[in-house]
Amino acid sequence: MAELETRTFDQLVEVQASAVQGASTSALIDFSTGSILRALAQAFAAVVLWLQAIILQLLTTTRAATASAGDLDSWMADFAVSRLAAVPATGQVTFARFTPTNAATIPVGALIQTSDGSVQYTVVADASLPAWSTSAGAYFIPASIPSATVAVQAVTAGATGNAAAGAINTLAQALSGVDTVSNALAFTNGADAERDPALRTRFVEYIGSLAKATPAAVDYAITSLQLNLTDKIVENYDYAGNYKPGTFYTVIDDGSGSPSADTVNAAAAAVEAVRACGIQQAAFAVVPVVANVSLTVGIAGGFIGATVREAVAAAIAEYIATLAQGETLMWNRLFSVAYGVAGVSSVTGLTINSGTSDLAASAKQVVQVGTVTVT
Repeated sequence: MAELETRTFDQLVEVQASAVQGASTSALIDFSTGSILRALAQAFAAVVLWLQAIILQLLTTTRAATASAGDLDSWMADFAVSRLAAVPATGQVTFARFTPTNAATIPVGALIQTSDGSVQYTVVADASLPAWSTSAGAYFIPASIPSATVAVQAVTAGATGNAAAGAINTLAQALSGVDTVSNALAFTNGADAERDPALRTRFVEYIGSLAKATPAAVDYAITSLQLNLTDKIVENYDYAGNYKPGTFYTVIDDGSGSPSADTVNAAAAAVEAVRACGIQQAAFAVVPVVANVSLTVGIAGGFIGATVREAVAAAIAEYIATLAQGETLMWNRLFSVAYGVAGVSSVTGLTINSGTSDLAASAKQVVQVGTVTVT
């Protein structure tokens, strides 16, 4: 935005006094405090300040670089670009019972929550899970089977639905034949609505994507479907790894490590709209590679062992969650993560999936944290 010459209230009064005194031949012009002329000048200055503020506000709202909230949305709407909505956290939980004498049914829509009740989740259908019954339209736990894993989604979209492993542990409603619920893995794919800076950045990507049939256009088409969506583009090879010029495929992840078929199909349709004529494309879900980490840490004097070990486990899980598709989990990097926790004096016996090698991930894969055992 161009630099505007703005003036303060006192400066506006001074300018008026100078103009009147300079244009008058009378020596009786009085602009002292409390005078009529000074009061008139101050009244005019107040109106000019108001007009000046309106002009500045107008200039702010008519530029994407300075507009915010609804003003930025209306600016983007002129280019058919809209803010990405909040995404509800999703994942899997395990329903269990103490005495599995009778069969139990877990209906779609059943509510569970965190221990304090601040965040609730609802059971959703997932035909890929063994417990799902298409005929019943619900999850079914046969007699003598102690537990079943089902898919759930946060009731309220946004990052508030993200939860640490074990945090979702309360039934919000009675379910016959079911006693407990728990999430073995953390929920990390919930996201708040797109913020203004991210929307501005994506608009620049939108302009760059208008050439179509470019990697940038393909990436923009996918990432504009929803928040937390990432992709890897593999050119001139099919999914089986065969060299095939004129072909490319994309690997999709929504932050969960196991995006739904609907998400993958939506990504494929979005890419289809920007691919070049004669070029074949396909989209696939990312494949999770689970990392089970185990290590022993020494505790420095003055620190509580249980607290330090818990912090180490959380730091390692958080680091693994930052790894992008195709990024290798480096075995020696985990030493640095552990030593970065206050109170750790030594790290020994560190393994990834019972070994001391890096855990590699191809473009089709993403490393996900499984269990982190710190002793």
